[in-house]
Amino acid sequence: MLIDNPIVGATYAEDLVEATYKRVAWRILPLLFISYIVAYMDRVNVGFAKLQMLGDLGFSDAVYGLGAGLFFVGYFMFEVPSNLLLHRFGARRWIARIMITWALLSMATAWVSTPAAFYALRFFLGVAEAGFFPGVILYLTYWFPAHRRGRMTAWFIAGNPISGIIGGPLSGLIMKQLAGSMGIAGWRWLFIIEAVPAIVMGVLIFVYLDDNVGDARWLRGEQRNLIAADIEQDRKLHTHASLSRVFLSPRVWLLCFILFCIVMGSYALGFWQPTLIRLAGVQDPMAIGMLSSIPYIVALIAMLIAARHADRSDERRWHVATPALVAATGFCICALSGSHFYPAMLGLTLAAAGVITALPMFWALPTEFLGGTGAAAGIALINCTGNLAGFVSPSVIGWLKNQTHTFTSGLLFVAATIAVAALAVIFLIPANTRTPQC
Repeated sequence: MLIDNPIVGATYAEDLVEATYKRVAWRILPLLFISYIVAYMDRVNVGFAKLQMLGDLGFSDAVYGLGAGLFFVGYFMFEVPSNLLLHRFGARRWIARIMITWALLSMATAWVSTPAAFYALRFFLGVAEAGFFPGVILYLTYWFPAHRRGRMTAWFIAGNPISGIIGGPLSGLIMKQLAGSMGIAGWRWLFIIEAVPAIVMGVLIFVYLDDNVGDARWLRGEQRNLIAADIEQDRKLHTHASLSRVFLSPRVWLLCFILFCIVMGSYALGFWQPTLIRLAGVQDPMAIGMLSSIPYIVALIAMLIAARHADRSDERRWHVATPALVAATGFCICALSGSHFYPAMLGLTLAAAGVITALPMFWALPTEFLGGTGAAAGIALINCTGNLAGFVSPSVIGWLKNQTHTFTSGLLFVAATIAVAALAVIFLIPANTRTPQC
């Protein structure tokens, strides 16, 4: 079968097209996927460290919640500039810089002793990591056209549940087996050991990654032309390619709000899931780590199935809204489960499956109408604004826990915000996301 590309007036054999994109995927996705696993582990391992850290340092849940959330203030402030610099200087150098600097700051968290030091390191960790996730989302638009990008984005974001599957047992093992080794507490070993892979991945990205298709000498000339033509054809449909168009677009700000609501759930899980499992009656850190991987295994399967179906059906809205409603239901079950183990695990599993499935489906919406510098700024703006929920979510849950002495109100609050996101997607996002709009 032959495939026509009107941009260059060329016709390509279907087997050449499939072979080309398969080669690109195998070249760049494994590196990005592993990097996201490492990134997410370094971002939320504080949730496991909390099990020992608060007692050692005398921190309250409110101190922890504020410190966990301050990461996202730094992240928010530097996200858009970071993505614009990546677009200008290239992904290879910039992503490598991000990974190495955040690794060093994450490792330094092992030596905190006061709330002020904890707050400062979490803030600067956010500054260091700013630009990684939106940078990769932008980078994928350089290599894959829209109709292939849903699955590629899902494989990248699969690093999130995989980090939960790997990170939970690993964190529990480190904290249990190395507690007191060389006079160092287990939670401090956690920050030291889990920072090392980020340094290694930063070096590998600098050596191995190509900035764009034109630099890919591992592709034949006709393969580079094929991809370039597909990307150019995609750009014809981009309606927001300038900075002014992005920042003045109601549609972009609506997507910021929707992502904010979904991310409320993501970080409620990331920062509080170990605590919720402990409240359900499990005390051993290793057991908590093993059990925390179950919701992420289910989430990974659900996400990949949904991504495949979304690309095949070319439908996006319901593939975001339905998982979001599932997540809201899960948080409600978890909120009402009290100390009952099985309902709590069911709620956490539904919440994880829903949130983690909704996220890659969401990113198909903005990348279909943002292009050029507008894409660099728009993706970063949506991501950093949405990720402010990473500050709000743990802070609000921690504050409500201190006020009510229970997690019920905080979890119900998170459920409500995710339900609002689902309704916004259904009623405010147009069915055809690729129709030019303001």
